[in-house]
Amino acid sequence: MNGPHILDHYRTQLADQISERGNELPDFNPLNISPWLAMSLMQKSIRRGREDLALRSAATLLKISPERLWRRLCITAYEDIGVADYEVVSLVTAALKGKRLRAEIGGEWAVASYLIGIMCEAIKCRAADDLAVVIDWHPDLENARLDFTFKPIPELLKLATGNGTLPERALAVWYAIGTDRCSSSVLRERRGEPQAVFDYLCEIGFPDTVVEIAREGFRKCNEVIAPFTVPLWREAQQFARHAEPDDIPEEEMIGEVPGWAYDMHVREGNQAMARFLETDCKTTRWVEANLPPNGRVKFMGGILFRVESGLVSNRLRWEVGDDLRRMAEYECPGLRHKKAAEIMNLLRRDLPMLNEARHNVAT
Repeated sequence: MNGPHILDHYRTQLADQISERGNELPDFNPLNISPWLAMSLMQKSIRRGREDLALRSAATLLKISPERLWRRLCITAYEDIGVADYEVVSLVTAALKGKRLRAEIGGEWAVASYLIGIMCEAIKCRAADDLAVVIDWHPDLENARLDFTFKPIPELLKLATGNGTLPERALAVWYAIGTDRCSSSVLRERRGEPQAVFDYLCEIGFPDTVVEIAREGFRKCNEVIAPFTVPLWREAQQFARHAEPDDIPEEEMIGEVPGWAYDMHVREGNQAMARFLETDCKTTRWVEANLPPNGRVKFMGGILFRVESGLVSNRLRWEVGDDLRRMAEYECPGLRHKKAAEIMNLLRRDLPMLNEARHNVAT
């Protein structure tokens, strides 16, 4: 099957599954929150399998900013589900063709609510996002980041499928795709050839279905995590796998929204962290003793992601995924600190005080 046929197959499959569900849809019950908080809540609710909250945040976005809804569903599929359930990723990607398709197979809310349900239920794998962090920041890749910068596309493609480490191969993919389209914190900007990358991956034997879904996902969301799922998919076939839940802290509601939606990617979350760092607790005393004033909020935002907002209800555990998570959390500058485990434990215990700061920001 070529790309259009693969996508048509999944669109037909999505239409059939929505039709089988019938006309009884979940209530359309939006929240009175900003689109940024709604996006945060929806993605994190899917991570945690909280369909009730994911549906309400999706309804919010569909009401006030539908384009953000579909883009965030795309990003969430590749960032939080990925190779753990590529069938779900494929169905989400198929739905992104446009409003006309969604109207033909049930309508915007029918499609969105169905996708929310299967995404919440799916096993989660955040390896693509961890891989992007490792490529950007891991010290072992410092020479490769410089060396690959000016290599021609054909050479990058060979490196992308050669004998290097997975992060080195993915770095070559990123440069070949183009850092002008998929921005990086540290990689030098250069133009790439996305079409050549996906064509080459098909030519050398990666499954057409995996490549074409990643191609369409990249076309829709312009995020490098989409092409990263191709080499990760092959890696995932070689290791024993099982799923288990993360250790998720107790939840506290801030009005109708749980505290964990207030992370560093929303304005209210940044404000709450800044207020929290002005309080007197073990976490803030650690921060004052170990970090310079500049950058404290950003550093703590990264720590918060590890202890709360980045957690999932049903994580795929496999050797490569676990290694990438460890590298991203403990070995990359910005979050790398000799006492990283210590500050994570302190913040876990002080989350009630952070939630108090969130209450203050929300009122």
